[in-house]
Amino acid sequence: MQPLRESLPGTWQLISREDRDRSGRIVDEPSLGRDPVALLYYDRTGHFAAQFMKRDRRGPSVDPVAAGPNNSRAQDGYDAYFGTYEINDRDGTITQRLLGALSRENIGLVVTRAMAVEGDTLTIRLETTGANREPVTRTLIWHRVG
Repeated sequence: MQPLRESLPGTWQLISREDRDRSGRIVDEPSLGRDPVALLYYDRTGHFAAQFMKRDRRGPSVDPVAAGPNNSRAQDGYDAYFGTYEINDRDGTITQRLLGALSRENIGLVVTRAMAVEGDTLTIRLETTGANREPVTRTLIWHRVG
């Protein structure tokens, strides 16, 4: 397996996004839904950008009051942010500094996430809170498209 420094740069399309509570039960996350459309970009100079959109935005907006720990806040079924990143190959983590974000309170946010790349699959895991403010583990699976 290659170090993240070598395997991460590229363009990634979201395949799945799942929140599980402490008992392992899948829980809903209404601001973006279970099946959002998303792209994630990492370049080789330490810059990244992410965009997420709820697949069906026709219904009423369901935004969390505030983002959970280690997470940004969506607005009206959309979330976007960009900034710089540093890789810790030993721990398999990425620390991202948000220079810009759709939600103004996320500007300057620093988040650290566990990541692993196997072939053209990127897996990201983070601890945050769900819609009911209970702790959840979010797992995002991405496929390399560029």
